[in-house]
Amino acid sequence: MIRLDNKVAIVTGGGSGIGRAIAETLSEVGAIVYIIDVQKDKGRETVNSFREQGFKANFLHCDVSKQNQVSEVVNKIFTKEGKIDILVNNAGVSHIGTAENTSEEDFDKIFQINIKGVYNCLHKVIPCMKLTGGGVIVNLSSVAAIVGLPDRFAYSMSKGAVSTMTYSVARDYINDNIRCNGIAPGRVHTPFVDGYLKKNYPGQEEEMFDKLAKTQPIGRMGSPREIAKLVQYLCSDDASFITGSIYPIDGGFISLNT
Repeated sequence: MIRLDNKVAIVTGGGSGIGRAIAETLSEVGAIVYIIDVQKDKGRETVNSFREQGFKANFLHCDVSKQNQVSEVVNKIFTKEGKIDILVNNAGVSHIGTAENTSEEDFDKIFQINIKGVYNCLHKVIPCMKLTGGGVIVNLSSVAAIVGLPDRFAYSMSKGAVSTMTYSVARDYINDNIRCNGIAPGRVHTPFVDGYLKKNYPGQEEEMFDKLAKTQPIGRMGSPREIAKLVQYLCSDDASFITGSIYPIDGGFISLNT
């Protein structure tokens, strides 16, 4: 098993969905995990659950789009632990719409959370990593950054930015022993998917779920745990020769549909 014993890891948006799976997986292999999330109830519930399993987990409330809040929590973690080994930029929101029907308000919201939120965390964590000899960063991009998806204009824009930030950070800090990679999930079965189907297709949830699942050539959606295991590997010393890469994890969606 790939171990991350006593590595200090920050997982943004770790209170639910893919972020929770990442936080749990890193905790299972010995990391000291800090979940930072804007959703207090979910963050606290997740940490309490982890602690009941004997994991070293903590929750700090934070809106990643606010640089002052990010600065406060990063300073708190670094002061307490003396290091930050891992940053997983997972926090983000989705959006459905084209360039024509995406409102300015929605566009700005996507930018603030999905792009500025990643920048804020990079801006504050990288100096900490430099002070202690390096670290690992994993950014959550999407297949939407690689291929055109219908009705995902603002979301695709934001994930394209996440991918290019990944390349830039990998290049700029390679001599500081900071590795930076990204992963590009396809459709993953999270509570967001269930909520989307319930809201938009009442009474047809099962039928639409099956339809969405089959858009992946492998015939199903991914699980949050599968995404988390790839993050675990990229954060480990086993991946010490890997930086500046974006890894699709999509059931063949990109390569078998293009």
